[in-house]
Amino acid sequence: MEISHLIKVARGEEPAELLLKNARVVNVFSGEIEETSIAITHSRVVGLGDYPAQRVMDLRGAHVCPGFIDAHVHIESAMVPPYEFARAVVPHGTTSVIIDPHEIANVFGVEGIRYMIEAAKYTPFSCYVMVPSCVPATHL
Repeated sequence: MEISHLIKVARGEEPAELLLKNARVVNVFSGEIEETSIAITHSRVVGLGDYPAQRVMDLRGAHVCPGFIDAHVHIESAMVPPYEFARAVVPHGTTSVIIDPHEIANVFGVEGIRYMIEAAKYTPFSCYVMVPSCVPATHL
């Protein structure tokens, strides 16, 4: 996927892969609901409004809301593997998480981080593993 292609689609110069028509888009900042269409290419929203598209799907007034991105989470604190954590949060709108694995890193070292990276591949949401913030643990 090239960014130049996404820009052309966003400008309406090339057709989107998919246009979701007759959507009610929830603005999570203002609480307003806008009736519009959503243009999607390469699994990315490229614009709202009328766009040329290869495929059109009529949502018939269904509500669409952006997913929540949890920007800092310690999955191991929940005492479950990443897939089980996802089962708990995805139904409530979480679509992405950024994991700080410092707890598992302090206990298992590099192997703990490798486990989190590997386990993250099998979750139904986007899962990013960051470098642990405090490894080794500090002694106060």
